Amino acid sequence: MPPFFSRPLILALLTGGLSGFCSLRADTQITRVWPEYRSAASFVRIEEYFGGSEKAPELILRSQAKRRDGFYFLARFKTSEALVGSVLVVEYFVPGEEEARVQFFTLDLPRGSRAVLAGLTGADWPGAKVEPTAWRLRLLGANGQELALEQSFLWALPPLPVSPSNSETPTSPDPSAAPSATT
Repeated sequence: MPPFFSRPLILALLTGGLSGFCSLRADTQITRVWPEYRSAASFVRIEEYFGGSEKAPELILRSQAKRRDGFYFLARFKTSEALVGSVLVVEYFVPGEEEARVQFFTLDLPRGSRAVLAGLTGADWPGAKVEPTAWRLRLLGANGQELALEQSFLWALPPLPVSPSNSETPTSPDPSAAPSATT
């Protein structure tokens, strides 16, 4: 055995010194996101016509529980262990607004793959013909640690530089700068 390895050091590493390396952390990812507006009628299933409650294959979360119409993010999550008390953070820009809006949804995810339908409903969404300018979904664990992230292309773009004032921008082309025509 090399001299830099002593029995107490090896024993310490095996009994707890490597606990940081050996701790299990949920391997979690968002495998796909489908954003779209959905009408209230699109959620009605045959069971409801016969007095049953709303049932769907995916977990449905709504910003306003009594309103079904709105803009939804159908996201598929895949996790190596069950996540109890996690939070889905939906950040989005509405056209014409410079500040992002944020919505929080608490959820429990089972181990494996699960589809979640997170909706911005009622007054939280301006209308059926409106699309978000940019969006980002973040899944946080019960301790607040970010476990997964998915975002739109526009969310990832850097901010635009401040444009120069209008007085510096020419309003019409300078005729003397144009190349002359020769025959």
